[in-house]
Amino acid sequence: MTLAERLAEYVRAAFTGLWIQSYEHDDAIAEIARLCREQGWNLATWDIDRGLNLVGRGSEPGTAVSAGDPLAAIRALGAMANPEGTSLLVLRNYHRFTSNVEVIQALDSAIAAGRTARTFVVVLAPVVQIPVELERQFAVIEHDLPARDQIGTIARGVATEPGELPDGDGLDAVLDAAAGLTRVEAENAFSLSLVRHGRLAPEVLWDLKAQSLRKSGLLTLHRGGETFADLGGLDALKSFCTRALRPGRRSDVRARGVLLLGPPGTGKSAIAKALGHETGRPTLFLDVGSLMGSLIGQSEERTRQALRIADAMAPCVVLIDELEKALSGVGGSGDSGVSTRMFGTLLTYLSDHESDVFVVASANDISRLPAELSRAERFDAIYFLDLPGFQQREQIWSMYVRRFGLDPDQRRPESRDWTGAEIRSCCRLAALLDVPLIEAATNIVPVAVTAGESVEKLRQWAAGRCLSADRPGVYSREGNGMPRSGRSVHRGEPNAN
Repeated sequence: MTLAERLAEYVRAAFTGLWIQSYEHDDAIAEIARLCREQGWNLATWDIDRGLNLVGRGSEPGTAVSAGDPLAAIRALGAMANPEGTSLLVLRNYHRFTSNVEVIQALDSAIAAGRTARTFVVVLAPVVQIPVELERQFAVIEHDLPARDQIGTIARGVATEPGELPDGDGLDAVLDAAAGLTRVEAENAFSLSLVRHGRLAPEVLWDLKAQSLRKSGLLTLHRGGETFADLGGLDALKSFCTRALRPGRRSDVRARGVLLLGPPGTGKSAIAKALGHETGRPTLFLDVGSLMGSLIGQSEERTRQALRIADAMAPCVVLIDELEKALSGVGGSGDSGVSTRMFGTLLTYLSDHESDVFVVASANDISRLPAELSRAERFDAIYFLDLPGFQQREQIWSMYVRRFGLDPDQRRPESRDWTGAEIRSCCRLAALLDVPLIEAATNIVPVAVTAGESVEKLRQWAAGRCLSADRPGVYSREGNGMPRSGRSVHRGEPNAN
């Protein structure tokens, strides 16, 4: 539903306090104005810079309001009342004034009076910061980011000359790159692309989108060139993800994602990066720690906002790395329940989202994850990434010896207890210090030594409970090269987790 359609429903149902969350105020007001013209409703807008504006009527006697007086703006709503009609007052960025006790009381009185006078208070703001005294008085409406067809309309309005607008797959690539931008951002990006290249080019849109995400501080866009060929092993996991995201699959059956468990350095974040490149999707990094806000309710709102951006950028891959650290406060009271509420928001999203967002969540310590996270239909599968067996280690050594330009015939150190990240580090140090691999290995202390007990505990938990990332079927310690003596045999990844 569009913003106008949702607003019309609430007005007909006499919700006289409405809070619209939007980053595009001009576009939102234009949509509200069209609705008011169609319905014959009165509309006024107010902001601290321009004061009160009676849309379509100019100023009228008795309606002059000081631009700097937020209280006078609310009181002017009474002068707009029409016994035979409906009146809306849109207050732009009014969340800046809702900490004032007089403003709170004035809003409460105006919303209560509006039920008989058919006057509606509409707060238009980029965030939802409703005072506790008014929480039950306001209904919240989200002004969604533009859909794909709207972005296409914007693109056609900017690229009007022959050759500027690609067709077919080229246009699809442009629209994919623009997904998640606001209307203004999309228009600016299209214009910049025309200036740089004389046509709409996806790479310009990706650059601007990355800047936009960095400014929000909620998500990070990764557009690297990693491939599955850069990862040793993990054949079962690669096959599952590739098949789940294959082109031409049924559109009414969406892949949800995978939960990856394993010791640090076993390829959990690397698989998400490579998966995005292999399937032609952007990979978004969601740092749950960065969602924490200082104000009451801000953390939960930032979580919902980040997930809305991910939905708008679909199809995409979203990596939530080291999830157990972000959810360590769930069930406790040390953070006043913030972690619990954020976790609830995330659980709801994992179960209910219908967008083409593939979530890859990673964890190093299963004991710190709430049991609800692994319930069916939140993830498509739960995989355990063990430390590499012999064949995987050989693949990883060959790959990094070649990448760092080392002598492939030199003797390699004993690496039975190494992760792929440690193999990579050894090769990089050998190239950096110009020393043999055997000498570079003296600088490596494997995680199997520094956290051996944790690795063993994680293996014991995963056996029989998780799928094996290396071969089809359920993970078992013996089946993954685990010697019966109990000595560690470890799995690898090109990039540390």
